[in-house]
Amino acid sequence: MKHAVIVAHPNPGSLTRAAATAYAEAVEALGHQAMIRDLYPLDFDPRLQAAEIPGAAGYAFGADVLEERRLLADADVFAFVYPLWFNAPPAMLKGYVDRVFSMGFGYGPAAGGTEPLLEGKKLISFSFSGAPESWVRDSGALRALMTVFDLHLAAVCGLQVLDHRHIGGIVPGITDEAVADVLTQVGRTVTETFSGDRSAAV
Repeated sequence: MKHAVIVAHPNPGSLTRAAATAYAEAVEALGHQAMIRDLYPLDFDPRLQAAEIPGAAGYAFGADVLEERRLLADADVFAFVYPLWFNAPPAMLKGYVDRVFSMGFGYGPAAGGTEPLLEGKKLISFSFSGAPESWVRDSGALRALMTVFDLHLAAVCGLQVLDHRHIGGIVPGITDEAVADVLTQVGRTVTETFSGDRSAAV
């Protein structure tokens, strides 16, 4: 099983980046493959171009989008790893989805609308915030995020949502012990989700 780990955080020393590495190491320990797409060092342009909108004159995708689609084509699992900013993914990640998972990769034209092109593939997400985990859950923020991002993307593209693990209370100066605990939680989630290829949808 091949995992595309898509991480969006501008700080190379962030917990988000470390969590993406921990995810990759955990799946590799299970005998799976992992490919990290670190969007900020890649300098990916999240701005959807006018020519990339279906129906536009000269409709065509940029070379960067075509390269990402080539690299992701044989992925079995898409793992999104990102912080919550204003209870939403960073613009970098949203723009990546807008451009890469759009027409021709995530979905295609069909009579009366579109049809999913990624059926049989899976989605798992890890998000982090400074707000306490209980607040993000109890306020409905996580449920709202999953509705408009995870579940909508999955429905349009035909993905199976495996999990969305949110860890809150991530603040500047977090202790080494707390960081280690978070990374352990990421590894444990991977092991529980993918050991023996058990991957029941949420």
